[in-house]
Amino acid sequence: MQYLHTMLRITDVDASLHFFCELLGFEEISRKNSEKGRFTLIFLAAASDAKQARETQAPLLELTHNWDPEAYSGGRNFGHLAYRVDDIYVTCQHLMDNGVTIHRPPRDGHMAFVKSPDGISLELLQKGDALEPQEPWASMTNTGSW
Repeated sequence: MQYLHTMLRITDVDASLHFFCELLGFEEISRKNSEKGRFTLIFLAAASDAKQARETQAPLLELTHNWDPEAYSGGRNFGHLAYRVDDIYVTCQHLMDNGVTIHRPPRDGHMAFVKSPDGISLELLQKGDALEPQEPWASMTNTGSW
């Protein structure tokens, strides 16, 4: 397993970039705008991690700006931790076999979400290319929130 990023939802891109980049010295590694999803993802790295982050896309801080205003309460502005795994199906099966709910199954062979015992969301991402979709994962529906 490899640590990838922590995601925070932000309400003001300029203020957040000022804080993280100008005041704390983070560097912007990449940015993605999604017209369809109405959000912007900005990936930052601490200065000492920037070279590695550009090469491996980890470790990163993901700032998510949803274009439609939303009030964040109850920790909603903290999104999730993300980890790369060698085999997403094996990992999810192991977790399920040990009583963990797969909130967002890896239907696409690429991504799944689970929660820690304290309700913290963890995103699991397949290392390399997505695996071919396979059952029972391809037919599983989401459970609860993630």
